[in-house]
Amino acid sequence: MPTLRTIAFNKPYGVLPCFTDPSGRKTLADYIDLPGVYAAGRLDLDSEGLLLLTSDGRLASHITDPQHKLAKIYFVQIERIPSEEALEQLRTGVVLSGKKTRPAEVRLLANHPQLPDRSVPIRFRKNVPTAWVEMTLREGMNRQVRRMTASVGHPALRLVRVAVGPVVLEGLQPGEWRELTSGEIEQIYSAVRR
Repeated sequence: MPTLRTIAFNKPYGVLPCFTDPSGRKTLADYIDLPGVYAAGRLDLDSEGLLLLTSDGRLASHITDPQHKLAKIYFVQIERIPSEEALEQLRTGVVLSGKKTRPAEVRLLANHPQLPDRSVPIRFRKNVPTAWVEMTLREGMNRQVRRMTASVGHPALRLVRVAVGPVVLEGLQPGEWRELTSGEIEQIYSAVRR
């Protein structure tokens, strides 16, 4: 029986979360040479950060199935400083494509998070201030974070996933990956459902 492999990868901006692209764009294959592992969840081309890949179908399902409510934490740079009302809308859930999102944990960060520079800089606009928020979601609708912040009037400029359940991005530079420990995998399975 083949050994199951699970890795944490720091996906750079501009990399597709798959192994092939007929258009020739950068993919996971440019960084990872492990047969049989596939992304457990999505992280769009224009998003960065923690992506888990595994050859274990049961684990992949546990990570991606919203019934397990595994927390995914994002740092999001948004246009303009959000009001408490806008943050509260995100916390209680917003309607996207006719469906209300689950409540999110959202907090305005006092300082810019310590992140590596992005390969393509954020467009600077002198008259439009930006802010960073931390958002914790327990579901994964398509482009959910970006759609949520835009729906309350604060389009996302940069989005970096920093944690999936107990697994954190810390220590991985863009394009780097590491094997998950057996303890981390056990923690994913035993993560508290809320």
